[in-house]
Amino acid sequence: ILRGVTTSSLRVSRSLPFAPSSKSYRIPPGPQYHLSGFSFKNYHKMADPMQPMCVVLNAGSSSVKYALFALGGKGEATQLCSGLVEKVGAEMGILTHENEGEDKIKIEMAFADHAVALDKVISLLTDPETGKVKDIACIKVVGHRVVHGGEKFSAATVIDEETLNAIKEAAALAPLHNPANITGIEVATKLFNCPQVAVFDTAFHMTVPKEAYMYAIPHECYEKYHIRSYGFHGTSYMYITQAAAMYLNKPVEETNLIICHLGNGASMCAVKCGKSVETSMGLTPLEGLVMGTRSGDIDPAFINHMSAHDMSASDVTNMLNKKSGLLGLCGDSDMRSVMTRADEGDEKAKCALGVYIHRVRKYLGAYLVTLEGNVDAIVFTAGVGENSKAVRKLVCADLGRLGINIEDELNENAKGCCEISPIGASIKVMKIPTNEELCITQQSVLAAKIFE
Repeated sequence: ILRGVTTSSLRVSRSLPFAPSSKSYRIPPGPQYHLSGFSFKNYHKMADPMQPMCVVLNAGSSSVKYALFALGGKGEATQLCSGLVEKVGAEMGILTHENEGEDKIKIEMAFADHAVALDKVISLLTDPETGKVKDIACIKVVGHRVVHGGEKFSAATVIDEETLNAIKEAAALAPLHNPANITGIEVATKLFNCPQVAVFDTAFHMTVPKEAYMYAIPHECYEKYHIRSYGFHGTSYMYITQAAAMYLNKPVEETNLIICHLGNGASMCAVKCGKSVETSMGLTPLEGLVMGTRSGDIDPAFINHMSAHDMSASDVTNMLNKKSGLLGLCGDSDMRSVMTRADEGDEKAKCALGVYIHRVRKYLGAYLVTLEGNVDAIVFTAGVGENSKAVRKLVCADLGRLGINIEDELNENAKGCCEISPIGASIKVMKIPTNEELCITQQSVLAAKIFE
């Protein structure tokens, strides 16, 4: 069902109903992972402030990212505002808030903890003049991004005591992320009198087969300590899978994709019949591709080797997560800066770019085999994937024999959701902007049964 599709020329440029130019979407009925059927409406036509609403929270160790959606009676979700609180716990913090269609505002103040930060967010949302929430009771559900759900969760889940305890148990697998997510849940539970829903980054990958998620280490490591590959960015992959299937006019369960989620944190996913069957991140988000500050794949013996140079395991882990990747290779973690320097002949930047592209192409080749060559589309998404035409071109260069080509003009002018491969390509190459906040809203509404 392709509402909003335009076919104004032979070189079809399909405009999806949930393209970035729109902030209003259809929340469909049905299973949580079947999210097709979005509506199109201009976001400047704001929803009735007394409509039911959903708050999306992504609590980090020293930050809170948030978004507010109005929920229409016909299943529409309209994004009303969004924002970010930074430097929670520091001497001075920053809150950036934006009502859709209006200028951003910045507030500098001390946020002693997440409770203070969320309390300030609520005051902005309910401000008599500029707030989009006229009554806090209109907020019917809060959706939380939770990085790690372990093996217990394969779908978004309404949070109760048992669920919260399971999230706490999984914190051993994500010590940098889950504790902050838990703090966000506990604070929001006190501030909002409505269901709290956990949406897990790992859930989409619970369909990965055992031969793909097991590590070749003693089996007791899996049995006792749950050491296996979990994968991340699942909410983004779910959204892109649904968006691509809709664009291709195919049932989700018949859609095969290779998705490149290339941001500061980067990963890839092979999707077979609408389900994840392989992904590049592993036990933690460190495995896989070269990222802004993370190394990606590396020989595990490196840790022991560095111990001979007076580095502890903790020191090495910190280096691999925060001082490696593009930053480690050339001193710059921003792909835009790396690309500019490489174009100017900077050897370290050229090396960093080369290693980055090589790793993506290595996984691309592996996933072509995983899907036995039956690939409907290769999709680029997230900050680098959506915005770097050079990275897309380099990843797909000289792969014509594999049925992978991009057309320079289409790649140069790619906007929104679009194809950048030639007409009739056996494997389409696409760019689709991700929208994790919308996906969290959809799953939260369905999990909490708001309209039932």
